[in-house]
This record gives sequence, C-alpha cells and structure tokens, in this order.
Amino acid sequence: MHITNNVTEFVLLGLTQDPLRQKMVFFIVLIFYMGTVVGNLLIIVTIKCSRTLGSPMYFFLIHLSFADSCFSTSTAPRLIVDALSAKKVISYNECMTQVFELHLFGCMEIFVLILMAVDRYVAICKPLRYPTIMRRQVCLILIVLAWIGSFIHSTAQIILALRLPFCGPNLIDHYCCDLQPLLKLTCMDTHMINLLVVSNSGAICSSSFVFLMVSYFVILYSLRNHSAEGRKKALSTCTSHIIVVILFFGPCIFIYTRPPTTFPMDKMVAVFYTIGTPFLNPIIYTLRNTEVKNAIRKLWHIKITAEIKG
Repeated sequence: MHITNNVTEFVLLGLTQDPLRQKMVFFIVLIFYMGTVVGNLLIIVTIKCSRTLGSPMYFFLIHLSFADSCFSTSTAPRLIVDALSAKKVISYNECMTQVFELHLFGCMEIFVLILMAVDRYVAICKPLRYPTIMRRQVCLILIVLAWIGSFIHSTAQIILALRLPFCGPNLIDHYCCDLQPLLKLTCMDTHMINLLVVSNSGAICSSSFVFLMVSYFVILYSLRNHSAEGRKKALSTCTSHIIVVILFFGPCIFIYTRPPTTFPMDKMVAVFYTIGTPFLNPIIYTLRNTEVKNAIRKLWHIKITAEIKG
C-alpha cells in the first residue's frame, strides 16, 4: 500500500496560546520535571546503596523509578522549551520517536506495577515460599520479559503511526505526539486504526487495572489472618501501591479506551499521567514507606558525616 505523506513537520499547539499562561506552564512543568528526575534518582541511589533494601519489591521499584523518569522525559523537556517558543515545531521523525518512547516507558510502568503486585501477593499470601518463588534470577527474567513486552507494544504503536498518511494540515492540538491527536490529521478513514489502538493500548490499560485491583483485593482480604503489626506494615505498603495504580490508570483508561472523540480536558488529563504521576510516585513511595525513609536518612547522614570528617 502506497502511503501519501506531504508532511515533514508538525506544529504543536501546546496547552495554551496565552503568553502569560505559557510562562506559568514553563515554571510549573519545569518544577515538576526536576522533582521527578531528582525524586526518582534519589530512590534509585538509595536502594542501590542501602543494604536493608535488597528485597524484590525494591528491585522492581528501581525499574519503576527509571521508567517514570524516562516516561516524563519523553514529553516534559519539549513542553518546557515549547512554552517559551513562538512556534512549536516538531519534525516528522521526532514525532514518531516521541510516540515510540511514550508507549515504551508507559507500558513498562504498567508491567512493573503488575510485577510489584505479584511480589506483594507472594510475600503476603505465600510467605514461606516467597524466597524460593521470588529469587533473584526469577526477578531478572520477569524484568527482561517486561522490557520485551513493552518494546513489542510500542513497536506495534509506531507501525500504526508510520502507516498514517498525512496530506495537511499539520497542526496537532496537543503538547506531544500520540496516536489519538495524529489520527485527526490523517487523510484516510481511521475507524479501523482506532479500533487497533483501543484493542492494544486500551486493552493493556483496562485488563492490567482490573488484574491489579483484584490482586490487591485478594491481598487485603488475606491480611485478616496476620498479626496486627504485620497487617499494619503490609497495609501501608499496599495502600501506596493502590494509590499509584489509580493515579496512573485512571487517566490512561480515559484516554485510550474510547472512540476517536476529543474532549477539552484531554490535554490536562494527559499532563496528569505523563508529568504529574511520575512526580508523585517517588513522594508516595517514600512518605508511606518507613524502610525507604530510614534508608534515605542513613544514606545522607553517612555522606554528611564523611564530608565533615574529610
């Protein structure tokens, strides 16, 4: 099939056309992005340097923090630069790259959240078999499979995007490139492609969310047999996981599981899950996790002490 493509670049309309609001977008997104990178980097460094955070849950948390940082990096830097630019131009190749990155790291985040739920299920419901089931080799294999699955998903999305014919206009009513806003610019019937997007991204979001909610319901139900102290600790960990799941999957399902219609709130919803959630994740995981908080304090205490002695 010959694909007609007269477009070599796109113009992103961004979040707002108002100059004052664009400056507000610049400062807010810059603060959120810096917080995301610093927060997730702090978690990665703390887990890597701490001897007490060697369990599989923290191994998965490293990969979640890495995916969060990359997921935010796929959109935030361009949004920050574009907020101060008169014309927000993105080349065709850059646009396709952004679609790939957005889906690669977004899907990886979903798979890591699933692995973390599986880890909590085995730890709480099968405690005696936990060291055998969730041994290091198994965790490594699961993470590799998660990356492979994410790559397959994002490759499927980019194949769809590359097959879209663009004849003009080239104005994208969004702050980033994704399949939904791109479908509005194509000079072909997009009904079938939208069905493929819903059956791919939409199905992954919806089925993963249902699986995670059922998993945590089973975990919370099984806690009735635990001691008060064990129940409190497990409840604290699971609650932080559930908050992250709802914050990420709510907007994700809203965007990817509906017909090709756009709402005025779409861009703000996208901002929330591409920039807001990666910023909130490290805050949620550190504030609600005593082990991580203690490890961060210990790490900084050692560094400060070493500097004073030096």
